[in-house]
Amino acid sequence: LAEESPDSAYHSHGSSLEEERMDDEEQERLLSYWQSVGRGHQVDVPRDMAEPIQQLTRNNNPQERQSIPFTLIQRKEKLGDLLYEKRQYRKAKWACIKMKEKQYEQSICLGFMKLMRYICEQNSSGLYLGITVPIVTVVHTNEAQSAMTQAVTVAYYLPEVLQEEPPHPFDSDIIIEEWPATIVYSRSFRGITNEDSIMREINLLAAILESPELCLRDTFIIAGYTNPAAANRHNEIWFLQRP
Repeated sequence: LAEESPDSAYHSHGSSLEEERMDDEEQERLLSYWQSVGRGHQVDVPRDMAEPIQQLTRNNNPQERQSIPFTLIQRKEKLGDLLYEKRQYRKAKWACIKMKEKQYEQSICLGFMKLMRYICEQNSSGLYLGITVPIVTVVHTNEAQSAMTQAVTVAYYLPEVLQEEPPHPFDSDIIIEEWPATIVYSRSFRGITNEDSIMREINLLAAILESPELCLRDTFIIAGYTNPAAANRHNEIWFLQRP
């Protein structure tokens, strides 16, 4: 092997320092962006989120994300518009965290940050686990479907390769749960998710379904395909068919 000249050693060291500096700048920029979004939802984004945010941002290309597998049973359309889809999701393991903040947006932001830490190496494997979409939130309403309760569960579907043996979370608030196979009725909507928009979507889908009585009346899922920092989010409301 040729001996490295002091000059080339200096340049390679200089370029790695330059990369480090750019890395730090990117982390700062992303952190401050998330902090400003967090303030809009009345959520503090702590400094230790800088690295998970950066990891997630770098790995957030559409081709890097795994979609949760399902079987399409039926598509209901009217005049060319998709009203809803009926899907079958199979039994699977999810990393779940229960939240009970004053506002729904606070719960999903704080829950998502905890799950991000788990995904970004804060787990027994020490590895980046990979993003799956959607990230889902289980919400509950009163029997009349007129108001939401505060308690929600934010959940991350474990990638296929980790389904058999999910890495153990370091955060004791995160629980690995196995969810049974489920049939869902799914309708797409865009924008922010809060108590008002969720109740509106629940009432909309209830009015469209031929047999809403086949579904659970007080438990629904909000599926998020874009992170909570995005302005025009792609979401779905899921009704769950009774077992």
